[in-house]
Amino acid sequence: MKTFCGRANPTIGSMEWLEEGEDYDYHQEIARSRYADMLHDKDRNVKYYQGIRAAVSRVKERGEKAIVLDIGTGTGLLSMMAASAGADFCYAIEVFKPMANAAVKIVEKNGFSDKIKVINKHSTEVTVGPDGDMQCRANILVTELFDTELIGEGALPTYEHAHKYLVQEGCEAVPHRARVYVQLVESKRMWSWKKLFPVRVEAEDGEKILVPPSEMENCPGVPSVCDIQLNQVPSSDFTTLSDVVTMFSVDFSKPVQSASTYYRVQLEPVKSGKAQIVLSWWDIDMDPSGMINCTMAPYWALYINPFQWRDHWMQCVYFLQNEEPVLQGEKLLLTACRDEYSVWYNLQKARVKPGPVCRCRAHLLWNRPRFGELNDQNRTRQYTMALRKVLKTDSVCLCISDGSLLPVLAHYLGAKQVQYFVLFLHCFFKANHLEDKIKILEVRPELLKPSHLEDKKISVLVGEPFFTTSLLPWHNLYFWYARTAVSTHLASDVTVLPQSASLHMMVVEFQDLWRIRSPCGICEGFDVQTMDDMIKDSLNFRESKEAEPHPLWEYPCKSLSDPQEVLTFDFTRTVPQHCLSTEGSVNLLRKGKSHGAVLWMEYHLAADISVSTGLMQIPNEKGNCEWNPHCKQAVYFFSSVIESEILSDPTAVTYAINFDTKTGEIAMDFKLL
Repeated sequence: MKTFCGRANPTIGSMEWLEEGEDYDYHQEIARSRYADMLHDKDRNVKYYQGIRAAVSRVKERGEKAIVLDIGTGTGLLSMMAASAGADFCYAIEVFKPMANAAVKIVEKNGFSDKIKVINKHSTEVTVGPDGDMQCRANILVTELFDTELIGEGALPTYEHAHKYLVQEGCEAVPHRARVYVQLVESKRMWSWKKLFPVRVEAEDGEKILVPPSEMENCPGVPSVCDIQLNQVPSSDFTTLSDVVTMFSVDFSKPVQSASTYYRVQLEPVKSGKAQIVLSWWDIDMDPSGMINCTMAPYWALYINPFQWRDHWMQCVYFLQNEEPVLQGEKLLLTACRDEYSVWYNLQKARVKPGPVCRCRAHLLWNRPRFGELNDQNRTRQYTMALRKVLKTDSVCLCISDGSLLPVLAHYLGAKQVQYFVLFLHCFFKANHLEDKIKILEVRPELLKPSHLEDKKISVLVGEPFFTTSLLPWHNLYFWYARTAVSTHLASDVTVLPQSASLHMMVVEFQDLWRIRSPCGICEGFDVQTMDDMIKDSLNFRESKEAEPHPLWEYPCKSLSDPQEVLTFDFTRTVPQHCLSTEGSVNLLRKGKSHGAVLWMEYHLAADISVSTGLMQIPNEKGNCEWNPHCKQAVYFFSSVIESEILSDPTAVTYAINFDTKTGEIAMDFKLL
């Protein structure tokens, strides 16, 4: 069966309708899943196995049969652990059909078909009774339903239903309990992901300060958690204002309530400062005694063992609705509010505030890295220097970017007339008394008419470029297509900023990120090769061969080759009709495992002024990399990995990259020699 799927093309700015097979969405979900990452999480696997063995033993010691309910079984790993530990029977529930089919094969391959029944349903649809999916209620409940926020995948309503309808009263649960921890901090870097700071511009008539409008300044933001690899945030980037405290806990062996509620703890600040951020993480006890513990704590809160890297569970950054001054030793209350799926925090408030809802629209248009990018004064300085080089007092300027401050910079730096396509910044212009200085164009670039420009030709076309629909670095080449669409409105001697862009690549060895794409094979003694094959098939599916976006400041890697420019895009000219292609090779200069290639864009604003969306400087002699913290880079994982040794004949990676100018898509192929 075929179906037509609508897909936005971020590079050329159009909607495409493609005929796809019925398994198209399955392939996408499997290819982008984190199943392999979870199975490579040794700490998680070992602790679950220990907890399951202990739970089965406790039930057996009571003289009962051990009947296990495993909700969200995935590969069937936890059910196989239970069967291996002596459970009499396991009901393994998996709602995602391809995964359920794989679990059936994996269970059979490992010889547990007589002990494990895989049920392809949502747990709330499972029936119990002689003619039901389960013959009887279970007395051991095993689940792995957690995300970085603990409850974001619907763990609470799932547990609530299971206790009512699927498990016995007083059942054993693995994990037995969870605790959520919090720490209050001040952090200019993290706060810059929520608030737009005043922007300083050095103009000819002195310093200008752009201030955010009151709607933006007082906006509580959006309710979604910011989940990051907190271990990659340097300790110098935040100041701890409180000790780590337990915010709330959940006992999974007893009936669970999913209804909205709140929790309060008293904090005694250890330092005075501005309370801005609540850092949070959780741990789980696999057994009632708490002897088998799995923690998500960051390095500064984990005093004994080195932390376990994992990408399926990270740490949480929550933004208070407003920053509040706190004094050392002066007690205050922190309130955590939660619904079924999310948590938010308030400080020192008598009444519980509702969850934050963006009123200024900026938090809907800009994601958190974009806020950080706009608050980067060094980056603003680069654009200011470039604009100074190209603007004249009679310049008629047009800006093509989403939610950009470039029109304001252009006005302050002397442009006679500034036009802009984006509506939402009207409140920003008004707050800075610029509403009659910058004209907002309410049309798409391809629909622009001379009357919109008062029959004037554009002498300076500017862009960052940044567009909210972009996922991969080259998606922002939409600027080139928009520039082409407005070409009839440009003066013959138009200046385009940036004047060009270039695509760069480098071969790297990842410290840990490779785990999300590495086959597992055998996991805790169980053969899960079937899952590896399923993921490989989906990765080989047409669209899934592409590179994928990752914020590499969170994922350390070592460069094995020098960075290399592979394609250039000339914005002074319109998009050509022919494809842009390149082939070449890079030598591997260092010992290491070549996990993949990282690709990024560099924009050449003016002579000697460029900004990079990827590598911020040439790697040092050890190959350590510093990545742009405001952008995601593209990672192309190699299908096979080789370990390079420094030999007289160095190993190389060949590449072939093709940019289809009609579709805006980049196809790439890499071979390890």
